[in-house]
Amino acid sequence: MFDVDRALNLWRSETLRRALHLQSVVLDSSREFLRSQGFIEILPVIISPITDPLTDYRVRGEVECYGFKYQITKSMIFHKQMAILSHPRIFCFSPNVRIESVERQNSGKHLIEFVQLDLEVREATRDEVMALGEALLRSIIRAVIERCQPDLEFFGRKLTVPESPFPRITYREAEAKFGPDFEEKLSRSHNEPIWVIDFPLEGREFYDREDENRPGTLVDMDLIYPEGFGEALSGGEREYQLERICYRIAQKGIQLEAFAPYLEVAKRGLYPSAGFGLGIERLTRYLCGLRQIELTRLFAKLPGQLSL
Repeated sequence: MFDVDRALNLWRSETLRRALHLQSVVLDSSREFLRSQGFIEILPVIISPITDPLTDYRVRGEVECYGFKYQITKSMIFHKQMAILSHPRIFCFSPNVRIESVERQNSGKHLIEFVQLDLEVREATRDEVMALGEALLRSIIRAVIERCQPDLEFFGRKLTVPESPFPRITYREAEAKFGPDFEEKLSRSHNEPIWVIDFPLEGREFYDREDENRPGTLVDMDLIYPEGFGEALSGGEREYQLERICYRIAQKGIQLEAFAPYLEVAKRGLYPSAGFGLGIERLTRYLCGLRQIELTRLFAKLPGQLSL
């Protein structure tokens, strides 16, 4: 049942009002920075015959119309790869739907509907988009400090612009130090953002590029916020050659037919590229120092909870 009183109290709260103001500055400053770097903004894809497989999500959002089956977007990963056929640098504020398990309702960081700043760069390397991600985050934080002081004071938050380059740790190093579920421990152990690089092949989806010089290791990365706030963004270099894509899909035990339209495009030629997706609500949560992600947007949808 929809709890209207709870919703009204949240919508009218000073906490949400200030978080939304700060988030508006995040959106504005993101656009300003990316346009200064030669990016164009494209419109998001909401439904498509193909979307990010994300094999740890067993429930798929689907709609059927005109005799065709569409999936609700989990991420624009494939559309980004195809979009750079039109322009070498693209970004998009992409609404995503991922049906999380009810057990994650109280995690403080999971929503079933959220927005990613998704970007992709033609013929870029992982190191290049990591440098871009650092510059983007630094630019956003600088803008928030300059434009949102009353909001930061309300939250009791004292932000500083992190030094670049951010530290790096490999997946295997992090796992050896903190154990297999290392994200939160790694996050709590740092006061600045930190990169996790070189994920094992079995831990990610088929579109992240395998390093030909290090079989079983991917040319990818996650950025982790400090202070226990967890993952900021995820990305890497992409598989773009048809044979490699088909091989990686088969490795995952997925039928090639599930991605037939994408494979038809790949057959005609994709560019090498790299990119990432940055969660807007999680970024807002970190900047405000909030522990509950539902305080970062209107109409927040927690797993297992009815919301407008």
